[in-house]
Amino acid sequence: MKKTGAWLTCYALEQIGVTRVFGIPGAHNADIYRELEHSARITPHLVTHEASAAFMADAVSRTTDTIGTLLVVPGGGITHATSGIAEAFLSGIPLLVIAGGVEQQTGHRYQLHDIDHHSLLKPITKATFLVESANDIAPTLFEAYRCAMEGERGPVFVEIPIDLQANSFDVRTLPEFHGHPNQPHLDSAAIEEAAQRLINAKQPGLFIGWGARHASASLQALASHLGAPVATTLQGLGVFPASHPLHAGMGFGPAAVPAAQQAFADCDCLLAVGTRFSETSTGNYGMSPPANLIHVDINPDVFNANYEAALTLQGDGKTVVDALLSRISELRPNAANSQVLAKTIATLKQEYLDSWLKLPGDRVNPARFLTALRTHLPADALLACDDGNHTFLAAELFPILPGGNFISPSDFNAMGYCVPATNALKLCHPDQVVVGIVGDGAMMMTGMEAITASKYHLGVIYCLFNDGELSQRSSQRPGRYGAMSKLGEADWIAFAHAVGCEYVAVEDNQEIESALNTAMSLAAKQQPVFMDVHVDYSRRSAFSEGLLKARQKQSGRTSRARWLAQALKDKIVG
Repeated sequence: MKKTGAWLTCYALEQIGVTRVFGIPGAHNADIYRELEHSARITPHLVTHEASAAFMADAVSRTTDTIGTLLVVPGGGITHATSGIAEAFLSGIPLLVIAGGVEQQTGHRYQLHDIDHHSLLKPITKATFLVESANDIAPTLFEAYRCAMEGERGPVFVEIPIDLQANSFDVRTLPEFHGHPNQPHLDSAAIEEAAQRLINAKQPGLFIGWGARHASASLQALASHLGAPVATTLQGLGVFPASHPLHAGMGFGPAAVPAAQQAFADCDCLLAVGTRFSETSTGNYGMSPPANLIHVDINPDVFNANYEAALTLQGDGKTVVDALLSRISELRPNAANSQVLAKTIATLKQEYLDSWLKLPGDRVNPARFLTALRTHLPADALLACDDGNHTFLAAELFPILPGGNFISPSDFNAMGYCVPATNALKLCHPDQVVVGIVGDGAMMMTGMEAITASKYHLGVIYCLFNDGELSQRSSQRPGRYGAMSKLGEADWIAFAHAVGCEYVAVEDNQEIESALNTAMSLAAKQQPVFMDVHVDYSRRSAFSEGLLKARQKQSGRTSRARWLAQALKDKIVG
């Protein structure tokens, strides 16, 4: 039978289980897009920029069982997408990045978009593939999928030359998909040792990252059985519900909220699952895990990278946690009494929230807004954040409840993530309420993607935390960046209407409730909504405050003196 390379590409993506493809069509991928438009299993989505395509594919991979996929043109399509690809790479998110390629058979040099994409993408992908014959298209895509999903997950790149897409080839039999990833063998001796260490500890604790995302139920049971406080990474906020009585917060070092710092003060054995102890998750390496550290991860390269572990255990997070829970329940059938610890955590959480709620000011108190937002949303609401002050305020003041989820950029920390990610969440989870929280600086980067929400009638709410500057940059060191952190004035009413969105303003605390009621009502009618929140950033989050102190502590005496002098000058001069 005769099949084009574009048809074979579509066939392979269907076999892998891809359901959505994001990107922009062009001369070098138009044949594949034409096939996708006729697919009964895959929906192609047009975006306004390839960076948004990568961020949307990232959100698909984070919150569904399918791999996020983008289809772009070579050259500018690839370079535009690299921010999202790098975000996925540093965060362990699988992506399938497909681009058309220049013709291979002409012998012509200096073709349009003719650059070495593989050298460009090598540092930010797990692997890159160049398809050289039509018979290799499906097997290569199967192998690329396996590579993306095996071990620590991440993005892969496949280049399919334009001449292979358009031409027809004789195909005797269609290849079958056998690309399911292998899992490392479970070390029963290490499970036994880890179980013994945890039950012998006076105060064990759990530190949970995104790599444990499928182990949520087992982790809750394990924490309750051990009487162990739980802290998460930024990416891990959706893994362990904040409503669990032993959930203490994000992180547990000096950059954590008081509840987490107190709960882990006497921790003598830490079980860390699915975290690499990166700069963000440790508050600039400010936390101090106990010597009795048990580190579980699918990728052995992360072991002992920043903190020495007493015991390392390579494996899938859910598989390992399930085995640990089973063995610990056998060794010690009775659960520990954690009522005092749970009460302490609850009290300190409430005191921290109260300290925010009582802050005076003419603008919107972020804690009042986030508390009200939480009450208006169902437990399973999905929240996307961008890179900014709002990210860590939401991490500390907006509890993620069972069934809900939280996604944001993390280790690569690319601004512009929220709006496209919010759109993708609603596309993939149409029956759940989806909200994005984005700073005005990040909105200026990918805000045009809101027109995609309008096009597809996505009832999402973009909470625009508007303060007129790059406030997170200003809070990362004493003093201010001055004019370099100030943004140009934008007419957000006109912008919202220009991209087909409704607009709701929240200028002070008294307007929060009515604005949320209006926004929720409009979103329920499949209308995207801009909520222009005139936020008060006069107080730093605990994370930002701790991060600043950690950087000051790690800097030399000369740098600290210069920073303090600049801070004093900024305070006096303004």
